[in-house]
Amino acid sequence: MPKLKIGELPDDKPVKVTAELPAAVHRDLIAYAEVLTRQGGQVVDPTKLIAPMLARFMATDRGFSKLKREAHIPAAGEGQ
Repeated sequence: MPKLKIGELPDDKPVKVTAELPAAVHRDLIAYAEVLTRQGGQVVDPTKLIAPMLARFMATDRGFSKLKREAHIPAAGEGQ
């Protein structure tokens, strides 16, 4: 089975956010969690995948990274 981009979920203090997802995205999120559960043997709550998926997306977006560097915006976990 191919290795997924999202692996073990970090234990971090959350910030509450409410969002609406299209039904197809929600179904895929549930399916992704099921695959992770089968691969890792640990039950994964689909909602816990949203933050690491967003973080991964932003970390791999070259345009966003460039703009962030140019604007001197601290990366996640820096500053505060």
